[in-house]
Amino acid sequence: MIFARKVWALLVGIKDGLVLLFMLLFFMALYAALTARPSPGQVRDGALLLKLDGTVVEEPAKVDPFELLVAGDAPVKEHRARDVIRTLEAAAEDERIKAVALDLSRFMGGGQVTLQDVGAAIDKVRKANKPVVAFAHAYADDGLLLAAHASEVWVDPLGGAFVMGPGGMRLYYGDALARFKVTPHVFKVGTYKDFVEPYVQNQASPASKEARGALVSAVWEDWQAHVKAARPKADLARVTTDPVGWLQASQGDAAKAALAAGLVDKLGTQADFHARLRALVGPDPLDDSPLGFAHTKPAALLAAHPEDADGAAIAVVNVAGEIVDGKAGPGTAGGTRIAKLIDQANADGAKALVLRVDSPGGSVMGSEEIRTALNRFKAGTKDSGPRPVVVSMANLAASGGYWVSTPADRIFAEPGTITGSIGIFAMIPTFERALADYGVKADGVRSTPLSGQPDLLTGLTPEVKAMIQANIEQNYGRFVGLVAQSRKRSPAEVETYAEGRAWDGGTARQKGLVDAFGGLNEALADAAQRAKLGDEWYPSFYGQDEDPYASLIEQLRGTEDADAPATGMDLTGLVAARQQAGIDRVVNDLARLFEARGAQALCLDCPVPVAVVKPVAAQQGLMARLLGFFGG
Repeated sequence: MIFARKVWALLVGIKDGLVLLFMLLFFMALYAALTARPSPGQVRDGALLLKLDGTVVEEPAKVDPFELLVAGDAPVKEHRARDVIRTLEAAAEDERIKAVALDLSRFMGGGQVTLQDVGAAIDKVRKANKPVVAFAHAYADDGLLLAAHASEVWVDPLGGAFVMGPGGMRLYYGDALARFKVTPHVFKVGTYKDFVEPYVQNQASPASKEARGALVSAVWEDWQAHVKAARPKADLARVTTDPVGWLQASQGDAAKAALAAGLVDKLGTQADFHARLRALVGPDPLDDSPLGFAHTKPAALLAAHPEDADGAAIAVVNVAGEIVDGKAGPGTAGGTRIAKLIDQANADGAKALVLRVDSPGGSVMGSEEIRTALNRFKAGTKDSGPRPVVVSMANLAASGGYWVSTPADRIFAEPGTITGSIGIFAMIPTFERALADYGVKADGVRSTPLSGQPDLLTGLTPEVKAMIQANIEQNYGRFVGLVAQSRKRSPAEVETYAEGRAWDGGTARQKGLVDAFGGLNEALADAAQRAKLGDEWYPSFYGQDEDPYASLIEQLRGTEDADAPATGMDLTGLVAARQQAGIDRVVNDLARLFEARGAQALCLDCPVPVAVVKPVAAQQGLMARLLGFFGG
């Protein structure tokens, strides 16, 4: 019996050892599968196939693979603008690339300034005498802004091209919240700081309409100017002033109407588009289909043209998305995370720093954390001495986005950049009236006027409201003071263009909020000159390290090689997409009301170009909680 037990114990030990060994091998294989990145491939003679399926952004958001699995639907794919521009510039220089195939069949937009930068890169390809052929099932404003730079613009015969223009309606919840007896307590400084207006009014104030009207007009003029310069034959006046008559002149055929207005050059299916490219660059030796054309993918072209890293490093740090407290991001500007990146550049001995801002602002505390980190970098070390900081504004750098720009030695923007919005607000909803309707009353004792405050269920005391407003006014005064010091103006002069009003880049330059027009390259060149680096320097981008799970994420959210059918986007499809965006905005508006946030320097006027939509399950959860509270 003892012998049998020993044999049994030995067998169990062998079994356990084998299980552990197989588990170890399994997890090693799983890790290898998750972290292995596909080979970028080789550059081949033919076309560059640039599929912009999704959005073009300054900084792609970090995607949690576990959230993807829970949500079910993959988020909108994001292309880093710098990578797209580098790919196009490499295509212009590489003799193996004979043309560019710009596939916009699943393109979902981007910021106006960012897309203008991409358009300038397309122009470089054409200046190298290489055709750029664009295709989409239908074009809207963002797609047209890119396609206007192409040498040939194709559209599906069942699609079209539609110019919507900026602007639109906002929902105002003041009467609805009053009906449900929710009391939104608003604390703000700035006549034009209208972020809070939808929660306390049933329509926009005259000041809000004045500011927003001027901003929309400036952005619209900038869009038209770029499209006209890239595509002079386009009849934008007819398309935008009489869209119904323009469409009816082609018997309601949107594709033919787009052709007649010079918005597109050719009508054809995606198969026709591929056949055209096959005629330009030849067949694909690896594809036996009759429509295959010789092409190279962006990853292969970028791998063949690595960035130089010779000389002194100029650090580049992005502030992209809403500024929040903590370590959030990329894609959201977590103040702590960005401050650490700046401190890391400081520790690495970077000779200068360029802050690339594409943010509507957000948390005052997060913005201040970034600003103080920039000042630490400017101060330098005993060995380095003071070092320059230059700001490059992309699509928007407003409110907190301007707060973080105040340490700059020089600020670059573009005419279409939205900036300013120097103002502060806070908002706290309370529910004492709603509870009273259900017979819930509050009573108790206080040792001071602040005891138990702020109380969202029983209301705010007059003392608490007065203290919060005083703190908001103090923060506003600090904001104005920072701008005055940075811009070398008096606080009284800054007040004349503060008050929470957002400005276009051209007006901001006239008012001294911006120093010069230019993009990231101009900002880098200026930083190099200030640091006296001559031509011996290179940009070092912080916060863009490779994610070890990027390969898995790319598979989950789709890659440039995805063969999924493109969604047909005729006029009805565009309306449906905007309807979904409107629903998402309502959910986000309600979420903002009930979120716990501190003082905010955030801009409502600023049209954030691209936002990753929350998973439907999360939206339904929020709506269920709201409806449950309201008794819906």
